Amino acid sequence: MTTQYWLVKSEPEAYAWTDFVHDGRTAWTGVRNYAARLHLKAMRPGDRVFFYESMTTKAVVGLAEVTRAAFPDATAAEPGWVAVELKAVSALARPVTLAAIKAEPALAGLALLRQSRLSVVPLQRDEFSRLAKLGGA
Repeated sequence: MTTQYWLVKSEPEAYAWTDFVHDGRTAWTGVRNYAARLHLKAMRPGDRVFFYESMTTKAVVGLAEVTRAAFPDATAAEPGWVAVELKAVSALARPVTLAAIKAEPALAGLALLRQSRLSVVPLQRDEFSRLAKLGGA
């Protein structure tokens, strides 16, 4: 199986990268968008995931890995919603700001820019590589 690449977003006030690093692992719960749910269901252990802090930071700040595929989200009132387990891997040497992403022609098609409201989006391998390079990973 080939590795897939993803980006998850969180508001730092709700769950910041520093919280994630402190916890080491987390169940990525609370996603209530049908498109994002499809993305969660497609995630597999070993997939690589960028962590993006929205709202105030507006930057990709860390790298994570999927450690458990989709399972029922215990925070959901109705059935069908799923979560995945993520493990914090490392902070980026340099946060990749939204402004830097928008300024990079190779990232013009990034789902983060086209579907900015989604909290879980897929990345192409070349997009992942470019973000990693910009972040010094």
